[in-house]
Amino acid sequence: MKRAFLAFCLALFHGALLCHAGQAVVYYAQNYDALDDYQQNRAAIRKMVDAVVCEVTGQPSPAAAWGSLVKPSERVGIKVSAAGGRDFSTHRALVDAIVEGLADAGHPRQNILVWGRDEAGLAAAGYRKGDVPYAVRSIEPGVGYDRQAVFTAPVLGKLIWGDLLFVGNKSSESDEPAQLSSVSHFSKILVHEVDRIINVPVFSDAQCGVAGCIYNVTIPDIDNWRRLLQPPAFGDPALCELYADPRIGPKVVINIMDALLAQYAGGPRFEPNYSLDFGAIYAGKDPVAIDATALRRIDQWRKGKNLPSVADRAHYLQTAAAGGLGQFAPENITLKEVSLR
Repeated sequence: MKRAFLAFCLALFHGALLCHAGQAVVYYAQNYDALDDYQQNRAAIRKMVDAVVCEVTGQPSPAAAWGSLVKPSERVGIKVSAAGGRDFSTHRALVDAIVEGLADAGHPRQNILVWGRDEAGLAAAGYRKGDVPYAVRSIEPGVGYDRQAVFTAPVLGKLIWGDLLFVGNKSSESDEPAQLSSVSHFSKILVHEVDRIINVPVFSDAQCGVAGCIYNVTIPDIDNWRRLLQPPAFGDPALCELYADPRIGPKVVINIMDALLAQYAGGPRFEPNYSLDFGAIYAGKDPVAIDATALRRIDQWRKGKNLPSVADRAHYLQTAAAGGLGQFAPENITLKEVSLR
């Protein structure tokens, strides 16, 4: 893993990402009326999105804010989380508010793509092709990955149906001999179809501690990913290397974490016994600071329920901070509430 970490640092040195120096600001808006028994209050959510994007960009209006982030000529990808199905995926009203803001800024709807890994999850979350005024895509198993866009880490993973290099078919998978590989491939959507990314993860725990900003645009967008999250590393430093790759991190213009519903155990799939109506969204340009803020809140909730901390699984966030991807230490993060008046 040392060689992988050195490669990560080398990528940063050559300008894959600008170093986040100084104090990071994580903006948040909170309105407990945004969700009512899982029903989305579209007007309230639009107001929250407009407010945070103006604060993050320092612009006087939502149209000016979105216009400062993307150009009308750029293809915009909105990366959602759909692992939680109907109730615990990135909320449709939040994505619709982003799309409306982009449209108000003069961005053609045909240049906007909402995507996630799984078609069934997207459909369950309300992102059905033909039912939304923008394009929706999932990553087609196997063929949805670019054979030339390779990520290598010195950890072997067992290939399964859906991975690009898996040999066999779905019906005979159980009869196939084990196929191992240390190679993953980036999705074609990520590599070829988006110029700028609006990253919209959920507020949840995960195998790597938190299914946040860094996780949302890395793990769901590669194949043979299961190997990278196994103990004892839990994604360290692979998640950092993935995010620093020019096909991911440099494309992300803003992170908007959906905390309308928050979950502190069992994520990123929906576990209602460990979820709560939080009515918030977090936003900023520093993915590490947002993830670190979410991680600490998740551990607070877990402690109150006598559940073990997940911080030990999230060392990749400290590695990311050391490599210049953002701020991790609480003294370097300012949490600022945005007025909704």
